[in-house]
Amino acid sequence: MHPLCGLLLTLLLLSTPHWCSSAAANDTLAAGQALAIGGKLVSRNGKFALGFFQFQPASTVSKSSPNATSPNSWYLGIWFNKIPVCTPVWVANRDQPITNTNLNLTQLKLSSNGNLVIVNHSGNTESIVWSTHIVKNRTQANSINSTCTAVLLNTGNLAITATESPSSSDLPLWQSFDYPIDIVLPGAKVGRDKVTGLNRMGISRKSLIDPGLGSYSVELDTSGVVVLKRRSPSVVYWHWASSKTSSLKLIPILKSILDMDPRTKGLINPAYVDNNQEEYYTYTSPNESSSTFVSLDISGQIKLNVWSQANQSWQIIYSQPADSCTPAATCGPFTVCNGNVQPFCDCMENFSQKSPQDWDFNDRTGGCIRNTPLSCSVSNISINTTSSTDMFHPIARVMLPYNPLSVDVATTQSKCEEACLSSCSCTAYSYNNGRCSVWKGELLGVNLNDGIDNTSKDVLYLRLAAKGLLPSVRKNKRKPNIGMFTAASIVGFGLLMLALLLLMWRNKFKCCGLPLHDNKGSAGGIIAFRYTDLVRATKSFSEKLGGGGFGSVYKGVLSDSKTTIAVKKLDGASQGEKQFRAEVSSIGLIQHINLVKLIGFCCEGDHRLLVYEHMLNGSLNSHLFMKSNNSVVLSWNTRYQIALGVARGLSYLHQSCHECIIHCDVKPENILVDASFVPKVADFGLAAFVGRDFSRILTTFRGTAGYLAPEWLSGVAITPKIDVYGFGMVLMEIISGRRNSSPETSDNTSSSSSYDVEYFPVQAISKLHIGDVRSLVDPQLHGDFNLEEVERVCKVACWCIQDNEFDRPTMSEVVHVLEGLQEIDIPSMPRLLAAITEQSGAATSV
Repeated sequence: MHPLCGLLLTLLLLSTPHWCSSAAANDTLAAGQALAIGGKLVSRNGKFALGFFQFQPASTVSKSSPNATSPNSWYLGIWFNKIPVCTPVWVANRDQPITNTNLNLTQLKLSSNGNLVIVNHSGNTESIVWSTHIVKNRTQANSINSTCTAVLLNTGNLAITATESPSSSDLPLWQSFDYPIDIVLPGAKVGRDKVTGLNRMGISRKSLIDPGLGSYSVELDTSGVVVLKRRSPSVVYWHWASSKTSSLKLIPILKSILDMDPRTKGLINPAYVDNNQEEYYTYTSPNESSSTFVSLDISGQIKLNVWSQANQSWQIIYSQPADSCTPAATCGPFTVCNGNVQPFCDCMENFSQKSPQDWDFNDRTGGCIRNTPLSCSVSNISINTTSSTDMFHPIARVMLPYNPLSVDVATTQSKCEEACLSSCSCTAYSYNNGRCSVWKGELLGVNLNDGIDNTSKDVLYLRLAAKGLLPSVRKNKRKPNIGMFTAASIVGFGLLMLALLLLMWRNKFKCCGLPLHDNKGSAGGIIAFRYTDLVRATKSFSEKLGGGGFGSVYKGVLSDSKTTIAVKKLDGASQGEKQFRAEVSSIGLIQHINLVKLIGFCCEGDHRLLVYEHMLNGSLNSHLFMKSNNSVVLSWNTRYQIALGVARGLSYLHQSCHECIIHCDVKPENILVDASFVPKVADFGLAAFVGRDFSRILTTFRGTAGYLAPEWLSGVAITPKIDVYGFGMVLMEIISGRRNSSPETSDNTSSSSSYDVEYFPVQAISKLHIGDVRSLVDPQLHGDFNLEEVERVCKVACWCIQDNEFDRPTMSEVVHVLEGLQEIDIPSMPRLLAAITEQSGAATSV
């Protein structure tokens, strides 16, 4: 990032407008009055001001942008009157700056037809720069004008009212809240007027110093969904809520998320309204002394901004979407976006910023341009591809650009490359699974993400001019003889694959069907099974042990008749493949007594199977929740040892592996118990990997309801603390022997009806505070438990499910507490759980 850009970013990505007049003023502009440059209206509470201003960056950067707003450009707008960083919240003529050199020639006034207008005087002529264009159904324009006034309200809303008689109330004819720019103030609406068809939508600005119409918009579409769009090309890249029902449900969740942060607790109250006249989202601010607004950033993110009096600057405390690369083409053409680094936009290989000055002001719409033109652009259009000096630079694991063109006749990668070289307008190609795609002209939307969720195998081959590359780079590029290079690559790849296949077959002949624990060939590794072997071992998958979202698990016996296995047969082409890779690459490479052992796998054709050691006693949930008449109730000592073992397994994943592994789906169904009830954490299909140099990772929303940490709802990058939260919820269920989220399905029929009234985690922490943890324990234990251990587990569980991830312990600290090596205090009630419980209770009473 340019150092000058940092200076501007400290002002909330807003340049400081010049000429924020401090002259005394009232809040009303009446008919016959005019507001000139230098004057202003001020709301009665003194919070907002209306007047003419200039976007003028600091003197150190005022000359750095030849395309920036002219120093003679003036705008009519509203800003926060008492804040030293003069921040415009509404601009009237955002695409029509006033460029008069004589400041006395520009005025704001009410015209003869009742419109609020900006006029320029030149001699005896008067031209209108901007107008409210009020559509009236009245014919007496003169009488209306005589009673029209423009008032700047305490909310920052500029309204035109007309009083037809002394006995009637003011009638709003027009208001600025109906025409937001990139900022929505408390009380303003984003949505539709069903009667007039007015669509109140926000549009981002062009740059930090140009309030003109930018690249992105936020609006409510006809189906009731809030969408973020890139305006050209038109792409919907983010949406919030898909129906009226989900909109109503999301509002209390959003309130709870905001209440988790001390900076936003009680700061705003979001609301969704749908009636016969309107459908819209809005929010209010209970504290009128605070300064808050929601903005649509230049880069396409919605952000909640709060003024910090201590720092004397705006603070961005909430953003959606969380990933900076989610907005479509946010970095401009011929760029690569990576949301895990800062700055997140960079030029492609052998490209440079088209306008570094514009990038300084966050305007990246120009993107990047070539350092060296392609060879065909300076020679004959009918270029001979065999003599072309253009080369291709691979960009791996990317989201491919927009608008690809399919070349069906190109059945190999070499032919796909030649197809691109044969056209001077072709700038890149990609070849995957026998399909050739080429791009002509600008490349938009190339995103590179280093997170675990980027499982893309796509490679974009960027076309570059060979003469512009450094010798060391050129030497490693494509040689003129494409056929020879391709043949050599194929031969080399074939030899490598042959060696790998021989190795896999050798392992299979050594290990398949033999006693695994006696086989030295399988020690320290996993086995590649043949599909036919697993069909035979499971008797054609006849004995099903269970199932889940990605497939089913079957019992089997290897041909030695001694080794019992559990075979997970994965379903689905994309999600199943992703889970398969995640499990093999995580649990397949580690060993721990409290982690399930992966014996082997099968990757044959479309078949994806995982082979585990069989756990005689199944999963923990079958012993806690699905008790039959002849089942054995888990003793308290067994439950305590299961809790301790799971904690040790998770601690190993988080802190003892080469990479930190986040399980992402800790729940009783994913905890298996062997013949001795030793617990083993299983099902790593959703696991995420975090390098030891990083503390967080961006990942998609996943997991199981009831065990999800609240930070996932806000879209932030996750940490191992999400596993801590899930583990805390499991501890609650170990104590009670019933589901946290569905108390009515509990099999504890001996419990009283009052036992099921409250959501159990809330009940648990309430009982812990009054010293009554005894009543929380599973009634089927009939009082046979260690009260000190119950209290210890309850304390750990309540700390693990705290709203703020920084308040939760690490899994190693949990192990120390459960081992009795460390003491902990009683935590406070998590605010999110309390809020959800109150809302559930209110809904039930309606």
